[in-house]
Amino acid sequence: MNEMTAYVAAFVEQLAHMGVRQVVISPGSRSTPLAMVMAEHPTLNIHVHIDERSAAFFALGIAKASGNPVALVCTSGTAVANYYPAIIEAYYARVPLVVITADRPHELRDVGAPQAIDQLHVYGSYVKWFVDIALPEGNEQMIRYAEMVAARAVSVASSVPKGPVHINVPLREPLVPTINEPLFSPSSSARIVYKGNKHLCEEMIDELYAELSGVEKGVIICGDLHIEGFSDAVVKLAEALQYPILADPLSSLRTGTHEKRWIIESYDAMLKCETFANHFVPDVVIRFGAMPVSKSLYLWLQHHKQVKQIVVDEAGQWRDPTLLLHALVEANEVQFCHELAKRASTATRSSQWVSQWQQMNAHAKQILLQAKDEKEMFEGKIFIELAQLLPDDATLFVGNSMPIRDADTFFMSSHKRIRLLANRGANGIDGVVSSALGASYVAQPLVLVIGDLSFYHDLNGLLAAKLQQLHATIIVLNNNGGGIFSFLPQANEPKHFERLFGTPTDLSFQHVVNMYDGHYEKVETWEQFRCAVMDALARPTLNVIEVPSSREYNVKIHRKLWKDVSQEMSNLLNKGEWA
Repeated sequence: MNEMTAYVAAFVEQLAHMGVRQVVISPGSRSTPLAMVMAEHPTLNIHVHIDERSAAFFALGIAKASGNPVALVCTSGTAVANYYPAIIEAYYARVPLVVITADRPHELRDVGAPQAIDQLHVYGSYVKWFVDIALPEGNEQMIRYAEMVAARAVSVASSVPKGPVHINVPLREPLVPTINEPLFSPSSSARIVYKGNKHLCEEMIDELYAELSGVEKGVIICGDLHIEGFSDAVVKLAEALQYPILADPLSSLRTGTHEKRWIIESYDAMLKCETFANHFVPDVVIRFGAMPVSKSLYLWLQHHKQVKQIVVDEAGQWRDPTLLLHALVEANEVQFCHELAKRASTATRSSQWVSQWQQMNAHAKQILLQAKDEKEMFEGKIFIELAQLLPDDATLFVGNSMPIRDADTFFMSSHKRIRLLANRGANGIDGVVSSALGASYVAQPLVLVIGDLSFYHDLNGLLAAKLQQLHATIIVLNNNGGGIFSFLPQANEPKHFERLFGTPTDLSFQHVVNMYDGHYEKVETWEQFRCAVMDALARPTLNVIEVPSSREYNVKIHRKLWKDVSQEMSNLLNKGEWA
């Protein structure tokens, strides 16, 4: 085989050896050697997507759902730039991507050659590692170099914190590799990377426990975090310390077979009550994962600056938008919970504090779940219904803006094994359809709940469902605009509100769903909705269920429920039983 083919084949073989199994390719000429050699590899699954922005979010969805690195390949020029939004999301959401961009050779850079842009460090600080790999050569040393780059890229992308890496690959013509002879053989120089977990020494754990041992009023806060064994470990810690767990819907704690009595799901609504927020003030907070969705939680923490916040993050990143961090613990979250719980369990602890949180949560849940009696198509009720309709091992992908906030408020604890995913790295509405469809490739069954503007923003992503015959159900909450803005101060300025923020589009989505060979249904009643969801789960194709709703009615019901919860919290506290 020629030098270029040998070099690229060695690079691709090492990617596969390091565990890459999924490759998303955006068609183009300059990336021909990479695409053709990858297509020849026996263990790589190739996904071809025309729209680069959609392709990148599709790759992100696969990696998010599987936890494994996914390779992403494109040609030179603006194709590279179209990957940028998904790479930003992957960086903040800690999703492992190996981004491979073909490029012009060095002599054709900055001389006006077509389809050539400056691709060096194009993703800036949003990748964990960047390399402009050497031009292909076939000698033994350069083959080893290509293998080393591939191994290092996958290792860096997969290490804590996971994230994207960028390999820029300059290639000279001719670009067609020699594939009519054996390309791959087990490499004697295949790299192996052994990884361990960060953990604290015994003295540090003892010191932390000594700080917590006399503290009754503690709270555990869990945001977006998916680590094997974490749910059971943090529940054991909560039991040992007698601390309630304020569990974000993306924390993996609201669903599953682990113990739920320590889980507080309704804290967002509870903390909207000023009386409650001022009465239930902890002395210490132990926080795991990303900052939760809840704004009332964030404001509560900001308001009570005296509270000691301990953030546990194996990656050692300062994810603390409150700027009030007391201690950063760089340790594996599961091991940390086990070690601290082991010490706490030796003491006899009983706490009125945690029982009061549990009782208040029960009252708040009862009020919020009254939404299940709504006859009109209230958006929050979607998540109450889905909690009942989705089977074990389902994946619920939630769009940004209002859907993720409604999941926070209305998706209560369940012993069902339902996994919740969302693009909360940068919180954008772009690429959500593609990310969910990527996740559906490895997670079945999958249901996406998304707003109409976010759905429109990524209609190109539906092509993946058609080309790969994916089974996914998309529930489009169509309130004809940006529903979240109706909750914000802008809504009080009617002169420009609809044009600048409401942004109604008056689109009929049936036509575009038909174009992609999907099954479309518009529902007007809850009985129709239930039937549509159950039919969609049984129908192995793309399903789109459109749920029309009213922005004004949505705001009205939300505010009524929040007011009722606040009133209940105040009434209970005024009885004087919560010293």
